[in-house]
Amino acid sequence: MLRRIIALMIKEIIAIVVDPKSRIVLIGPPIIQLMVFGYAATFDLEHVTYAVYNEDRGRASRDLLAGLEGSPNFHLAACVQSDREVRPLIDDRKVMAVVHIGPLFTENLLRGRPASLQVVVDGRNSNTAMIVLNYVRTIVAGFNRAWSEAHAETPAPADLRVRFWFNPNLDSRWFIVPGLVALLTLVVSLLLTALSVAREREAGTFDQMLATPLRPVEILIGKALPGFVIGMTEATFILLMAIFWFHVPFRGAILPLYLGLFMFLLSSVGAGLMISSLSVTQQQALLGTFLFLVPAIILSGFATPIANMPPAVQYLTYLNPLRYFLIIVRSVFLEAASFNLLWNLYWPMAVIGAAALIIAGWLFRRRMY
Repeated sequence: MLRRIIALMIKEIIAIVVDPKSRIVLIGPPIIQLMVFGYAATFDLEHVTYAVYNEDRGRASRDLLAGLEGSPNFHLAACVQSDREVRPLIDDRKVMAVVHIGPLFTENLLRGRPASLQVVVDGRNSNTAMIVLNYVRTIVAGFNRAWSEAHAETPAPADLRVRFWFNPNLDSRWFIVPGLVALLTLVVSLLLTALSVAREREAGTFDQMLATPLRPVEILIGKALPGFVIGMTEATFILLMAIFWFHVPFRGAILPLYLGLFMFLLSSVGAGLMISSLSVTQQQALLGTFLFLVPAIILSGFATPIANMPPAVQYLTYLNPLRYFLIIVRSVFLEAASFNLLWNLYWPMAVIGAAALIIAGWLFRRRMY
């Protein structure tokens, strides 16, 4: 039995490697998506254009503006002299923010009174606007501390000092790139497995396979194993790219990560076999893969937090294996999570995978007879 399964697995891998379309699916999209997501998909802003409307000629305003000019994220685009010049800059997207300092800014600070500062931010993209505003708040907070120390003023009663664990520089690439290990592995393993039986039916070789001594369970295992092998290889490649190309720190151990990868591939290959068992043509298999893949990515927490979703939708995410493996891969990368911390994420994927393989086997046997 084992020899027949291995022979079928080798035949499947050879069929994938020989077929030009399968080679493109296997090599091209993962590399392209890894580069696109790794470099283009980021929550950071590295080029914030701003304008200055400074009505104060004192030293305090110059020190505050020097903090903006010295920041690598801010780039001065214009200096305005009146309120009328502010709105066109924002409306025409020439700047993302306008910093307005009133005429009594320095005088109020020297007299120990509050000094107001106005920041006009382009709010058409709310996420970008909040990032810009947080950047400005950080610079203003630094100015306030420096001013208090230089003038021997009593600091505020509560001195808030923030420390970010696991990602001290708040580099969004550290969050996105480890998630690509899960996302691209799902895409490749699901697609190749979903096309396996459909490709045989479309080519007319499926009936020839039924004439061999292979039993249905052996055919199913032989179709599943290439997805495991290729998925493991793909995940290892992306893992090495994340560490050595994108320089994301890997603080955990290999074994907890690969145990999670095995459970994840169990569920993704099972889902692919379900789709493949229901599909007569490769076009139907591609459509079924798309129908599964898009909701799985949206409901995984890859880009948007699951906690922000409606309660009913949050319950649906428990059926999504990508949800669990995303937490595992990010936790192992950044938090050095161990088996004990990840156990409650392993067994749901094992249950989902076992159920998917049982259903796929039932569908496969039913469609065959």
